[in-house]
Amino acid sequence: MLERDTSPITNLAAISQLDLLRQLYTHVIIPTAVYDEMVAVDKPVPGAVEVQTLPWIQTQVITDF
Repeated sequence: MLERDTSPITNLAAISQLDLLRQLYTHVIIPTAVYDEMVAVDKPVPGAVEVQTLPWIQTQVITDF
């Protein structure tokens, strides 16, 4: 089973420091499951808009082997 942990993105977004990830890594790839967990919820989640709009955050399907 794949782990989904939105904490790094949501916590950095909550304190307006999400750009630290870009500064450290240039591009960030998140699993589709993390993306879905952030954007497909009833209440707003910090970072949800950013993972949908920032070009340096990309999603990728991860398969469990």
